[in-house]
Order: sequence, then structure tokens, then C-alpha cells
Amino acid sequence: MNHFLRNIDPKRKAPLFLIAGPCVIENYDITYQVAQTLAKLTHKLDIPFIFKASFDKANRTAFDAFRGPGMDEGLEILKKIKQDLGVKVISDVHLPEQAEKAAKILDFIQIPAFLCRQTDLIVAAAQTGKPVNIKKGQFLAPWDCKNIIEKARSAGCQQVSITERGTSFGYNNLVVDFRGIEIIQEMGVPVIFDATHSVQLPGGKGNASAGERKFAPTLARAAMAAGADGLFIETHPNPDAALCDGPNSIPLQEMEALLTSLIKIKAAR
Repeated sequence: MNHFLRNIDPKRKAPLFLIAGPCVIENYDITYQVAQTLAKLTHKLDIPFIFKASFDKANRTAFDAFRGPGMDEGLEILKKIKQDLGVKVISDVHLPEQAEKAAKILDFIQIPAFLCRQTDLIVAAAQTGKPVNIKKGQFLAPWDCKNIIEKARSAGCQQVSITERGTSFGYNNLVVDFRGIEIIQEMGVPVIFDATHSVQLPGGKGNASAGERKFAPTLARAAMAAGADGLFIETHPNPDAALCDGPNSIPLQEMEALLTSLIKIKAAR
């Protein structure tokens, strides 16, 4: 059984699992609203679910861009959501010294794409004993993931997954090579497809990233057909007002229709 699925609920046998939530913790109310809506929806559709939200977006394009509440407040919000809703939670760590503290609350630890080759960060995350999801850098070929997987395994973590989130293609643009899903799976790890960051236009607004959210459902369906193990989706009640990654986030009210179609595609494969 897929080890990420096993850590969500060992009794469930579902065709896919979902990592979803807002890009960043804007405040408690919006974060809780998204988590509660997704928890109810995934329960209805019988999809194993991990709630995601970043306590700090340390790689924002501009210096004065909103980054989130910070580690202490952000982890407290995630802890409360985890306790109140009974969901698993995942968030990013950016520094090795953050890993141990984050692991006391998080069920899964995530390594951001820009930091996926940082050996000390991967080792620190791996040594917490928590499953580690490493986002494949936009600058990496699929076969380059072998080295970062080996870093995590060498540090004692066997529960590693890779998230595909598009590859740099010229300036301010990403493309997805769906061959990469199978190539990375052959390394013995689950592959999660990030449908929303894959339609991001990095730095496309000059002082912020742009995005083409209308294409995210298309790429998500293609990833399911290509055999991805799970989906990563950023969603927001009002993406146009989101404080981070709104242009590539899927409106929360559109999630049910999308997930229903993804279940059918994955089950038919």
C-alpha cells in the first residue's frame, strides 16, 4: 500500500489521495473554512485527505509580499485545525532548525521546490521520523530526483514522496512532462502531481507570480490518466483576493466537480 495513504488511514483503499488547502495561512478563519470544506468533501467522496497551508512563504517574489503568520502562530493554527477537524496536516520547512519543532504538530513535512537539493534541510526533515514530501524543483529533470530521494533515505526516512510541479520553460513559464510521473515512480516512491503550481507563471507580474488557473483541472486530469498517486491542489474561497498564489488557485466551490472527475479517471486507468 502507498505509504502516504497508509499514514492517512490504514483501512482505506482509495484510488488517489489529496493534499489541498490555501497557499498560505492568511488568518485563522479563512484557513479553517477551507479545511472544514475540504474535510467534508473528501469524506463524502471517500478520498484520503491531507490539509496543507504554509506558515511562511519564504520565497515570495517581492520583499514586501505577504509571507504568512510565521512558524509559531502558523503551527498553532494548524494544530487547532488538526484537533478540531480530525485531519492530517502538512506544511513546508525552510531551515533545518525548523524541522524538529514542526514535526511535533505536522503529520507530514514538505520540502519546497526551490530547496529540494538542500542536503541539511532534507536530512533534518528525514530525521524527524515523519513522512517527507519533496517538491521537485522547476530546474530538475525527473531522473535527478534519485539523488534527493537517496539523501532522505540515507538519513533514515523511507517514507518519501516526490511532487511534480512543472519544469521551467523559457522565462516566466512552466511546462509539465508527464513521462516524469512514471520515471520517478520507478525509483520506488509515490508521485504527487501539483496541478496548481504547474500553471504558475513565476514572476509573471513583475513583483509577483502570475498564473493560469483555468488550465489546472486539465493538467490534474492528465496526471490521473498518467498514473499519479496523489494530487496537490491549492484552493481558496476567493482566489482573486488571495494573498498568495491566487492566480493559479482553484475556487473552493469548484473542487467537488473536479475531484469527482479525477476519481473516475484514476479508477478507470
